[in-house]
Amino acid sequence: MNLKLRNPLTFFDLETTGTNVVNDRIVELSVVKVMPNGETITKTTKVNPTIPIPHETSLIHGIYDEDVKDLPSFKNIAKSLAKFLEGSDLAGFNILKFDVPMLVEEFLRAGVDFDISKRKLVDAQKIFHMMEKRTLSAAYKFYCNKELDGAHSAEADTLATFEVLMAQVEKYEGQDMVDNLGKKIGVVKNDMQALHDLTSSNMVDLAGRIILKDGVECFNFGKHRNRSVVEVFEKEPSYYEWMMKGDFPQDTKRRLTEIKLRAFSKLTGK
Repeated sequence: MNLKLRNPLTFFDLETTGTNVVNDRIVELSVVKVMPNGETITKTTKVNPTIPIPHETSLIHGIYDEDVKDLPSFKNIAKSLAKFLEGSDLAGFNILKFDVPMLVEEFLRAGVDFDISKRKLVDAQKIFHMMEKRTLSAAYKFYCNKELDGAHSAEADTLATFEVLMAQVEKYEGQDMVDNLGKKIGVVKNDMQALHDLTSSNMVDLAGRIILKDGVECFNFGKHRNRSVVEVFEKEPSYYEWMMKGDFPQDTKRRLTEIKLRAFSKLTGK
């Protein structure tokens, strides 16, 4: 079938130095511009991000500093890219949460006006998540090929989850599990420590406000996302007070206090 288009629809995907829209940069951009008459124009280009590409990120997308060191920066191509995208709606997978914010941020840094307010944005991931249910009943049907009678009663849901986990281990045992960036995070095993490591090992507080990154406790929200909790408290002590007075769960506040006291003990040697 052909998409019914009034305007060109440009599918795009970005490879970047990381996932922080403010601090990270684009290293590769691929676009497929679909015209109303069905014609497609495909362009892919790498750019110099002007900052180092972390090795762990290069391992995911295969682009290293050496590959882009002599290429133009995004700022150098921003005007021509904006011209190419002029009058075009935008589409992609997970573009609303990441690709569009990242692209707009790069345009703003380059001093190029890229207004998305009059463009239609189509995210295939949103359609996927809305149409393919991710409830326990759907998982029970998918993994166990059974209908979940009595859904939302505690006992029925608990027993169904037990069956689902057994079916998941049987189906995926020995297979690699990857995160949203395609990075391997472990192997599915019939072992509770291994399953914990896959699903919960980076948790610090139960609300997910603090997570472990390479063994370091980091904030997982707000202006200090991905920054070490200890580093933030050292440079901005008032942030601790703000969180302790804020509308955060007691568990989060308890973990923050533990981290703060531990750091203080190391500093004083007590």
